[in-house]
Amino acid sequence: MTDKEICIIGGGVIGLGIGWQLAKMGVSVTIFERNIVGCGASWAAAGMLAPLAEAHTEEAALLELGCKSLALYPKWVDELEADADMSIGYRVEGTLIVGLDEDDTQQLHHLFDAQQNLGLDVNWLTGRRAREIEPVLSSRVTAAIHCATDYQVDNRLMLMALQRAFQRCGGVLYENTSVEKIVIYNGIAIGAQTKNGIHESDVFVLSAGCWSAQIGGIPDAMCPPVRPVKGQMLALQMEGGISIKTVIRTVRAKYPTSVYLVPREDNRLIVGATSEEMGFDTRLTAGGMFELLRGTWEIVPGIYELPILETWAGLRPGSRDNAPILGKTPIQNLIYATGHYRNGILLTPITAYEIANLIVTGETSHTIELFQLNRFLK
Repeated sequence: MTDKEICIIGGGVIGLGIGWQLAKMGVSVTIFERNIVGCGASWAAAGMLAPLAEAHTEEAALLELGCKSLALYPKWVDELEADADMSIGYRVEGTLIVGLDEDDTQQLHHLFDAQQNLGLDVNWLTGRRAREIEPVLSSRVTAAIHCATDYQVDNRLMLMALQRAFQRCGGVLYENTSVEKIVIYNGIAIGAQTKNGIHESDVFVLSAGCWSAQIGGIPDAMCPPVRPVKGQMLALQMEGGISIKTVIRTVRAKYPTSVYLVPREDNRLIVGATSEEMGFDTRLTAGGMFELLRGTWEIVPGIYELPILETWAGLRPGSRDNAPILGKTPIQNLIYATGHYRNGILLTPITAYEIANLIVTGETSHTIELFQLNRFLK
């Protein structure tokens, strides 16, 4: 336990997760959220916990971090559901990555070889075997990779649970309260400037997602290199015999957008997502919706008659190397927990536990050592 006052900037799953862990330890924590909880990337995400499906050989450290965080999820779910007294929709049916033609199959083979070289627990399936797992798959599906340990959680339920647990543990949350700048004196962060004045604290955690680089007061050289990456998504209502249990992802060699389908317990089917460098523009486009619906229809033709329940766009916080920025900065008492890009939901447990531990002990663990801001300052 520490008698420090902690100020967290950003009330998404990362900020709330860190705040909840600290508040459980009896630490005094205040979170400032620029909008209301549930309006950012945490709400817009699909909730996939997919370190194996998204593995890249050039991102070995990020893969290891993702696998460690996935391993924490059973503990995280039990702890959070108990503190919030609600389910967060954690599901363990696994993930299928499918292809539709010869080019897709070649790309799948390349991915499978990379996954095997990394020692990952994945299996190669024929199209027929994939359809035994998910009968609604198109007869055109030629092959698939089965990632049995890539799971999912309902990110919107987790966001709601984190807010409830944080406040039940004594955390203070200010919504619709932007932090305009971090007040720094002699290289030490001493305050957060809001419309209501300066909030003084002992430690400041910047977890504002794609808005992290917009916070004033931080010297340019130490500003987190985080940008918004737009993702358009939609939700369908599964009915009429169309039922999916596993997460399904596509590999499409000929098209710019591969899709993923994430089934929810309430029979919603989340479909995502585009990846667009459009700044802070969150407008939906005809092209974006077309690519998502085409990609979905090609692998599950039965979705043609399904009702569209919702459409939206979110802004992922992408860093320069696609990995999160975690830990201490050259500015004393300023800690970063941002830049999680496509893996914010997956990395929430390990980020929350590690940053809370860093604040309490002052020590940076080996787990997050490689992800500090200093990798961009060399």
